[in-house]
Amino acid sequence: MALRLLAGVCSDVGAFRDVNQDAAFAAPWGGGVADGVGGGPAGDLASAALVHRLVAGGAECADPDELASRIRIANWDLAQHVRRDPALRGMATTFTGVWFDRSGALLLAHTGDSRAYLLRDGQLSRQTRDDSFVQALVDQGLMTEADAAVHPRRNIITASLRGDALDRVSVSRRVPVVGDRWLLCSDGISDYVPHDLLTAVLASAGTAQEAAELIVGTALEAATRDNATAVVCDVVEVASPAPFRADDLRFAGAALARFHEDLEGLTSAS
Repeated sequence: MALRLLAGVCSDVGAFRDVNQDAAFAAPWGGGVADGVGGGPAGDLASAALVHRLVAGGAECADPDELASRIRIANWDLAQHVRRDPALRGMATTFTGVWFDRSGALLLAHTGDSRAYLLRDGQLSRQTRDDSFVQALVDQGLMTEADAAVHPRRNIITASLRGDALDRVSVSRRVPVVGDRWLLCSDGISDYVPHDLLTAVLASAGTAQEAAELIVGTALEAATRDNATAVVCDVVEVASPAPFRADDLRFAGAALARFHEDLEGLTSAS
């Protein structure tokens, strides 16, 4: 027996943006959301380049150190884009993702203010801490979570991936449980959809793909002023796991529009 993800992904540019700067992927072995940092150049390029470089390394991942290393390599790719075109200087992206390692643990990677939530036994819990100006104020007891949610500077982030060697990303190991449902989303969702509504939608939706689409639709109905992207991953057990294939991988947002490169390295013998 082995654990796999039944994953769905959905992304929408939203009614108030001209370009979708979110990029996402979903696969039986992992999923992730990257959100190009607003106010900088080419956020869509930054998020898409990071996602594609990361998944092009293959589905197999040994441990948290290897995943962190692969994210750093993908981040280095952003620096290469800037070296080729100095007009791109300042482009950056967030990243939040989950990924099975070789031991069967689920790795959670995070930097920025895209979020991961876990629905387990009907209870939804936030699994990431925003790297943001308002979160720092909350941590210091200077602001409540409720006030942070509506603060005009809530979108100012304090960490991102911008191609710099000093950029940081956290990777932690989690114990997956059959029946878990993970939500990875950009702030175009988390800033506009209340926690209790996220819980209700995730708990009531059928498949992971249906859940992802409903979450994005809910954000659009809430008049999100940003791009809205959701990846939903259900942890399931399979008796005879099939090999990973490149066509198991799905992209959305900027990652769907850019960099359709050869991803044959994603295949796996297990």
